[in-house]
Amino acid sequence: MRLLVSVFNNSEARAALEGGADIIDAKDPQQGALGAVSLDVFRRIRASVGNAVPVSAALGEAAHEAAIEAMAREFAIAGAAFVKIGFAGISDTARARLLLAAAVRGAPTKVVAVTYADRQGELSFIRLLDVGSTVGASGILIDTCEKSGPGLRHLIDAATLSAWISAASDAALTVAAAGKLTIDDLDWVRDCGADIAGVRGAACEGGRTGRVTAERVRLLQLKTQNSKLKNRTSTQYENAS
Repeated sequence: MRLLVSVFNNSEARAALEGGADIIDAKDPQQGALGAVSLDVFRRIRASVGNAVPVSAALGEAAHEAAIEAMAREFAIAGAAFVKIGFAGISDTARARLLLAAAVRGAPTKVVAVTYADRQGELSFIRLLDVGSTVGASGILIDTCEKSGPGLRHLIDAATLSAWISAASDAALTVAAAGKLTIDDLDWVRDCGADIAGVRGAACEGGRTGRVTAERVRLLQLKTQNSKLKNRTSTQYENAS
């Protein structure tokens, strides 16, 4: 499982890189769950990271096909390894399909569709999974929309999350999990099968709207690495038994 750290500017990006983040994600935490930074800010973040690790970008909530296609294309050209697009307020599957297909036209093989654990009545994980797998999305992210509310672990039980992740993996989609994850949630997310764990607040001094520090990222990555080692050791033991 890889560790994704969301950053607001190039200073935070350097801290995340120093701390050992596997993926650096450009996002404006003041603008909601998927608040987009400006293209200029993204370019500065991308330049500060170079080719050390992939840099992704949150693009906000999809609303208009032409706009989301153009935005996805611009960020892909600027060097985004993938772009994340949400569907808050959308409950119609056909509408979501049109919007996601537009984003995929703008950034082929680079679009991650986002569903919210606290808004499953709008566009559920399974419905978005079906949409994403048919229009060419590369991945799916389960997150939380309301950052003042409960985190992912308090909204979904392990069995449900594991089943969702398994279904997405069967559809050849990369699966990420986020949503107020703490350092103690990383084992849980890994055990459910996620490919990527995304954090913001856990990497910051002062909470989600605070400042990403290398020290906090280093602790999160150490936890992730220990989880990998624990999992590898367990597998080796089982194989030897």
